[in-house]
Parts: sequence; structure tokens; C-alpha cells
Amino acid sequence: MRLAVTGSSGTLGRATVDRLRADGHDVLGLDLAGPQGSDFTRVDLTDYGQALDALLGVTARHTGLDALVHLAAIPVNGLVPDATTFHTNMTVSFNVFHAALRAGITTIVYASSITALGFPFDEPPAYLPLDEASEPRANNTYGLVKVLEEAMAAQLVRWRPELSMRALRFTNVTGPGEYRPFAERGHDPTYRRVLLWSYVDARDAAAAVALALGAARPGFRAYNIAASDTGLTIPSADLVAAAFPDVPLRKRLGTHETLMSIDKARAELGYEPVHLWRAELGLPPN
Repeated sequence: MRLAVTGSSGTLGRATVDRLRADGHDVLGLDLAGPQGSDFTRVDLTDYGQALDALLGVTARHTGLDALVHLAAIPVNGLVPDATTFHTNMTVSFNVFHAALRAGITTIVYASSITALGFPFDEPPAYLPLDEASEPRANNTYGLVKVLEEAMAAQLVRWRPELSMRALRFTNVTGPGEYRPFAERGHDPTYRRVLLWSYVDARDAAAAVALALGAARPGFRAYNIAASDTGLTIPSADLVAAAFPDVPLRKRLGTHETLMSIDKARAELGYEPVHLWRAELGLPPN
């Protein structure tokens, strides 16, 4: 397919572009900055005109797209004032989604987030492992955008019955070479608690994008995307008992099983993470 990836210069963006090109797709990167060449175009997606023009066609780049992967965003709270995070990310996503509809693009995969599920979980989750049936909860402006993006996507597929929109709720995306703190702090139950001790390797996250594109069907679907284990050496059941003693467990947990359920992505997308932190550091498996 001919694809555009917004946010192509970020950690997840670079891994996704590499994966999709390896799969044989023709990929154009769209971002505020990136490598010079025929496979990248600099675009400010807060400007609807630029977003629309970039998706309709770019001279010497493309004359139309088969699908869109939307990853562009201010990635976390705190980099800019809270209102700026909200206004920027919400505007970019609306511009990109609406421009895609205008351009006749009917397959969209985009980055949602664990922040749509209640991060940083000062309010305990309703149950664990946390799956996609849990009611959305936004506890900061970044998460509020993610909740609203999913609501917007659910409405857009009503407008266009042929439209496929897949929201991938990524947890903290970790790149190769970034796993040393896992070994150094894996015994500390406060480490990554705000993430329910979850993580996902950028290459597995990119694989989830590829799988979601391949499984595109009309309608909106959301999927949790995480590694299959936690980032700690403490058993998962012990983590829950200490941090969330009143939260019910819906299944018997494996020793270091993720508390951000990926069962739906496994069943519907064929997703199975392969880049786990112990193997990345040359340590024995769980």
C-alpha cells in the first residue's frame, strides 16, 4: 500500500516506518522535522490546509494514499503548558482525521494510549488486568485528548460506513538500548507503577500497527498494546496485592504477566510481543 505515517521522526514513528517498509509498503513520513529525501515531507499538522494538502497529494511524493498511520502528537504532559498539550494534540488529530476523510482514505490506524484508561492510576482501576471494556478515564490533558479522539473516531465511522479506524492504546514505548533501568530498578514496586508496570518495545508496537493495517475492517476498534510481561522482577500478583488491595483480579496471573490485558489484540490482530526486556538484556526469561 501507499501509506503516510505522521510523527514519523519519533521513537514509535521511526520503528513503524522501518517495519512498514520492510513489509513492502511505500511509506511517506510526515512530521515537523525529519531526514531529507523522497520519502519525507515536512508538514505542520496544526494547519488544516497543510494536513489536507499533504494527504491529497504532494508533488514528487505521492498522488494519493491507501491508508494512514497517525502517530504525531506532543508525547507527554509537561513538555509544554497543559492547555497547549490539549489544543495542539486535539487540533492535529481532528485535522488529520478530517483531511483523511476528505482525501478518501478509508483505513486509519492511530496511536491512542494507556492514559485513556486512567493513567497515572491514583484512582484505582475497576479491575485487573485492565482490558478494553473498562470505561475510559482521563486524569490529565494528554489523556483527555486520547479519550476524545476515541469518541471522535467512533462518530466518524458512523459518517462513513466504509471507514476503518483502529486505536492502539500503547503503554510507554521503549526503544532498543533503553532497558538498563528495568534491571536496575525492577525490584522497586514504585517503579512504573503509574503505568501499571507495563511497557512495550517500539518494534512490537510497530508490529501492532502493521497487524492493525492488515486486519482493517469497517468500524472503530480499540486495542491495548503492551509487552506480555511487566517491567519488574516482583510477581504481578504481589504488585496488585500491595498497590491495589481492593481491586478485583479477573484471572489468575502468570508470574510476571502484564496487567494491561493484550488478549483482545492477540485474538483479533494476531499480536504477540517478542521483544521482552529480559531477553533484550540477555537475562533468563520469566
